[in-house]
Amino acid sequence: MWSIIVSILIGALAGCIAGRIMKGSGFGFWINLLVGIVGGYIGGSLLGWLGIAWGATWVGRIITAVIGAVILLWVINLIKKK
Repeated sequence: MWSIIVSILIGALAGCIAGRIMKGSGFGFWINLLVGIVGGYIGGSLLGWLGIAWGATWVGRIITAVIGAVILLWVINLIKKK
């Protein structure tokens, strides 16, 4: 149960940070939360494929989720422009 709450909090933070990095690509709290959670999965998978592991620290998990969320927002923006 605790890990789900932590994942949601990290996802929310990562979604907000990614929205700011992408300069206005945020979609509001709930969608940013979803983008952050999905971004955590994307970032973890991508960095895993590249052989990069920062461990299970809070900072490492947040950075990983932000990287994935930024990539996800970038892809969403590409699709929206078409």
